[in-house]
Amino acid sequence: MGSPKRTTIYDVAREAGVAASTVSRAFSNPRRVNAVTRGHVHAAAERLGYRPSPLASALQSGRTATIAMLVPDITNPHFFGAIRGAEGRARQADLTFILSNTEESAAKEQDQIERLSRSVDGFVLAASRLPGGAVADLARDHNLALVNREVEGIPSAVVDNDSGSGQIVDHLASLGHRSLVYLSGPEQSWSAGRRWNALRSAASEHGMAAERLGPFPPMTDAGGAAADAALARDATALVAHNDLLAIGVLKRLAERGVAVPEEASVVGYDDIFGADLCVPALTTLAGPGDRAGRAAVELLLRGGSRSGTLTDPHRVVLPSHLVIRESTGPAPVTGHSRRLLH
Repeated sequence: MGSPKRTTIYDVAREAGVAASTVSRAFSNPRRVNAVTRGHVHAAAERLGYRPSPLASALQSGRTATIAMLVPDITNPHFFGAIRGAEGRARQADLTFILSNTEESAAKEQDQIERLSRSVDGFVLAASRLPGGAVADLARDHNLALVNREVEGIPSAVVDNDSGSGQIVDHLASLGHRSLVYLSGPEQSWSAGRRWNALRSAASEHGMAAERLGPFPPMTDAGGAAADAALARDATALVAHNDLLAIGVLKRLAERGVAVPEEASVVGYDDIFGADLCVPALTTLAGPGDRAGRAAVELLLRGGSRSGTLTDPHRVVLPSHLVIRESTGPAPVTGHSRRLLH
């Protein structure tokens, strides 16, 4: 048997003996319907078990019951978890969910916010490429929450990359590595700067040398240039901005005959789908992206950047953990770079 037919506004209109437009106004704009008729419509709706749609309630309150999530690259598997978590929480709240791809462009991100501002009640900005000042300015006029980005005064849900980067360095130091290079992501990436600062600090505590190279686009195709830059250094450990870049690095090292992990260890961030399928399987920092997406929508439901004062924001920090696979191993006795360059 099929599911019971859902009661519609037309069923209520027939039951109440009024026009469907009158039923609509009785719920969406009750002041335009006289009290007697409005009561008659509500009684008919109650008898039939009819409930107005969230959109009807939104129209009554001046809201749209819609939120938008903006991501820099919709094809990057890193964002899949955050998107899934945000969409699921929006669905639970009977909100329409819009997803927008900003193509790693701060200008396109701002343009999308302005274009959608009259159509949505709030925005979730994932790994926003906008400068912090621009985000703060937008928050004065729009309801915002951030994922994997922090701007003072704006609600955010982030994976703890600080302690996670420390886990990476601890792991490499335990394997005898005395130097590392960080293959950085986009210049406007908040997480790239945050990860580098944490890596550099942890390396200093272990007496390890650390160098930042790049920026590189956070995609597999950029791995060749990143690997070549790393091979010109004496570092035995390569830490890539994300797994896509790390997978590209592994591919290039194989092309150049560099054995991983015997001659060089490689680490990524995000633990995307496929990180355990490449050869060798990638050691990477994992975090609950789906929980970050859910938390950001929850922050919007609490009022987002319009809740409380901007000096007392909501901030959710989620734990990260290192997943150790075959791409990391004991440091070689001598650096691989010198052998390759001669």
